Amino acid sequence: MAKAVTLSDIAKVCGTSTVTVSKALSNKKGMSDELREKIKKTADEMGYVPVKSSDAGPNTVGVLIPEKFMNPNGSFYWAMYNALVKVLDTHDYYCILETLSQENENALVMPKLITDNRVYSLISLGQVSAEYVRELNRNIRPLLLLDYYLPDEDIDSVISNGFKGSYRITNYLYSMGHRRIGFVGSVRATSSIMDRYMGFLRSMMEKGMNVNNEWVLDDRDENGNMDIRLNFPAEMPTAFVCNCDETAFMVIRQLKEKGYRVPDDVSVVGYDNYLISEVCEPPITTISVNAKQMAEKAADALLERIASPDKAVSSVSVDGELVEKESVKRIR
Repeated sequence: MAKAVTLSDIAKVCGTSTVTVSKALSNKKGMSDELREKIKKTADEMGYVPVKSSDAGPNTVGVLIPEKFMNPNGSFYWAMYNALVKVLDTHDYYCILETLSQENENALVMPKLITDNRVYSLISLGQVSAEYVRELNRNIRPLLLLDYYLPDEDIDSVISNGFKGSYRITNYLYSMGHRRIGFVGSVRATSSIMDRYMGFLRSMMEKGMNVNNEWVLDDRDENGNMDIRLNFPAEMPTAFVCNCDETAFMVIRQLKEKGYRVPDDVSVVGYDNYLISEVCEPPITTISVNAKQMAEKAADALLERIASPDKAVSSVSVDGELVEKESVKRIR
């Protein structure tokens, strides 16, 4: 059986992009009449058969987010998804969201977005297991990983520069007089937490500060559930670097329950700078992640992959900025 002609095949012959071919065949604006007719003629000559209306069009992008990251009261991933919707809309693409349960991830059950052929490409937002990513990659391409990466897999990714951000905020605590600093985050849970822990470690080592293993605390269980009791040590540090704002919020709440004052007794910093860092009492000093810029980089990488399926794999990192609020005390 002959291989079905794809939009990418037509784009190569016409010397244009897959996006342009899709627009031409859908009679959308954005090109000359001459180019539109050339694309249509080429498609006819190559024997292109349009997908059925129930199938995925090339401008449909699935976004898959693990349920464990979707706090009903809002989360960084909601903000990132909203940014993706707005950015992709400017390219005449639209998003379809599906959440992934831990049970389906463990059983390698593919999302309905894929099994029902509802999307042409997929963005995996928020880390899932390497086994699940490999299964996704076998079932749909293009696939892009957003806010995490897998070093051993040739898959495009866009991340925040967690190493640099955590390094910078740990240096900030040092500049505020802190020498006894802990880290809160399950280091092996995600690539982003690992990167942020490594940035913390480098700062501690460069400044000659001791890394006390009793001050490195897990913030979630083996299933990624963050609704846990933190195991605070008997001898406390003067500050905690938290891998994200949600964790920092949890640390502050549980410190208060134990009678500690933040920042008078213990300072706390986070990462992301989304809503929870502002509504917390006190507001959390953090590293701001530019969700709009990450969404723009993700859209660019995905559209480039659609237009050029054989191009080299890319991994894009977006820097953040330190945002000082009220959760850190200067000490002597």
